[in-house]
Amino acid sequence: MKDNVITEKSKSFSLKIINIYKSLCEDKREFVLSKQLLRSGTSIGANITESNYAQSEADFLSKMHISLKEAAETSYWLDLLYQSNYIDKKDYDSLYPDCIEIIKILTSITKSLKDKLQQSKNK
Repeated sequence: MKDNVITEKSKSFSLKIINIYKSLCEDKREFVLSKQLLRSGTSIGANITESNYAQSEADFLSKMHISLKEAAETSYWLDLLYQSNYIDKKDYDSLYPDCIEIIKILTSITKSLKDKLQQSKNK
């Protein structure tokens, strides 16, 4: 089931984000951008987990859409940190493709559920 895959991937991604955050703070003494990355990168999985307890399909869709927006924001912070030389190519290449994969999965989940909810409305 996709939500199990996305739950696992987002948790694994969150752990990578936490590690890069620690490295940015300790090694690069960078606290502002890294905090933004930490917040958005770990929020993805938090909202996915919260969606498991949604009160309705619409609530579930809302939580998944929030996760999607957080993933998009995370990709922005990763780009910014890489282009400003706070993270190197190796770190970027270990995080960015995972972020894009999460975005693709969440896009698929939200699109499918939107279509399903729209079809239910039209009946």
